This record gives sequence, C-alpha cells and structure tokens, in this order.
Amino acid sequence: MSVTRPQTVRRPRVTEDRAADLLSVALELLREVGYEALTMDSVAARGRCSKATLYRLWGGKPQIVASALRAARPVETAAVDTGTLRGDLVALARLAGGQVAQDTPLIAALAHAALHDPELAEALQESLLTPDELGVFVERAIGRGELPESPAAARFLPQMFFAGCFTRHLFENTFADADYIVEYIDAVIMPALTGATR
Repeated sequence: MSVTRPQTVRRPRVTEDRAADLLSVALELLREVGYEALTMDSVAARGRCSKATLYRLWGGKPQIVASALRAARPVETAAVDTGTLRGDLVALARLAGGQVAQDTPLIAALAHAALHDPELAEALQESLLTPDELGVFVERAIGRGELPESPAAARFLPQMFFAGCFTRHLFENTFADADYIVEYIDAVIMPALTGATR
C-alpha cells in the first residue's frame, strides 16, 4: 500500500524591489492613518499581498514600521564620508533637511506610541540613528587626528542630531531645514564634540 505524501507548497520568493514597494506602502499608510490605526491587513490590501507574506518578512507591525522608516532614509550614514567630522555632519544635515517637515509629525506620533508599546520602542531604537552609526563619524575623526579620543558627548550624538531636526516646531512653530540644522551643528554639536567655542 503506497502512502501519498502531501505536496509541499512553495511560496514564491519576494524580491528586494517587491519588499521595497511593500515598505513604501506601509509608510504611506502610516502617514495617512497614524500608527494606532495602521494594520497589517490594510498594508496587505493596499500592497496586494497576503498578510502572511508581511508577517513572514517582518514579523509584525512594529517591525514593518521600523523597516519602512529605515528604507526611507535618504542615505545610510556609513556612505557619508567627506573627509572631515563637520563635513560628515553637514552632509547628513543636507540630506535630512528635505524630509524634516513631513517626518516631524510622524516621528512625534511614533514617539508617543512607543511610550506604551515596548515592541515598537525596541524596533525604533534599531532603525533610527544609533550611537554606533554616528560613532563612525567620530572614529574617522580620531583616525584623521581631528579628535584626540572619543569625547563624552559622542554617546549623545544621535539625541543631539534628532533634537536639531525635530524639536524646532515645538519652540518656534516652524520646521527645521538644512540651513537650520547646519547652524545647530556649528553652535551645539561641534563644540560638544571638540570642546571648541566659536
């Protein structure tokens, strides 16, 4: 008596381009409805894929949101290398400045949601600028002799950079642009890292 074995269903592999499209859909929906109202069902419907595919690729809503934010970055920090510490920070500011107006409400909403969602908080910490990522700028500066050693302020470089980008609206009712962030770098970040005053 022969036993008929069930056939294994092979799921088609999701290409990098298709995954990028789905992350764009997730970010688009996130901007439209906010984090709380965003669902994997809605991403699957607009992205014309199965919800199972989304869970297989990203695990859940916090992870797909974090991945969508990372994918939307204008450039990875490791790719920024101008030859000077200030130049690297300014280049990053120039790249980030064009997105601040549309990203400020989104970042504010996600920060609030993360207060009540540890899984989202953890996912965001892994997708936003980290000390290790920006630490590359500092390490290169040490190697070039711009800094004698890693300054204590280097630990707070992501917080300083984010503050320059996303808190202006709170205090001045307008959004930061590239010129504002560069001014902030010269007045706050560079003195904190180098100990020099203007």
